[in-house]
Amino acid sequence: MLVVSNTSPIMNLAVVDLLNLLRQQFCEVFVPAAVIEELRLDTDYPGTDKIRQAISEGWLHQEVVENQQIILALKRELDDGEAEAIALALQLKADLILMDERDGRSVAKSMGLNPIGILGVLVRAKQAGTIQSVKEVLNKLRNEAGFYITDGLMQNILSEIGES
Repeated sequence: MLVVSNTSPIMNLAVVDLLNLLRQQFCEVFVPAAVIEELRLDTDYPGTDKIRQAISEGWLHQEVVENQQIILALKRELDDGEAEAIALALQLKADLILMDERDGRSVAKSMGLNPIGILGVLVRAKQAGTIQSVKEVLNKLRNEAGFYITDGLMQNILSEIGES
């Protein structure tokens, strides 16, 4: 399965030490240069060590986006990471694009891509038995990574997977 990611799913999962969920579910994840820049790997922010390790292990790797025109067009509505991630997903004909931001997901869908966010990754991990509780991970993401999810959406997801 070919997967491209935006910044936030990588950074948020790395902060709570669950970046390996991406490796377990997708084997490898491609990112454009703007995502690498946004991850700020030259800092000691929480999770950056996990991201540097994933890059050195070779399952998280940067790919060059060839079509700069589509990036420029997408940057009218989206930030650099989202624009380049969508352009890369189109270029690679990715099966999935990892993206949490509503505007980015909407644009990705309108361009024929299949976005999945952290919630989707966590539900898949729960179904595979990789994590015990989506609720615990979401609370950790909220508290440690500043991940935003409305209470209503959180309750809906937890109900759907039998954790309400």
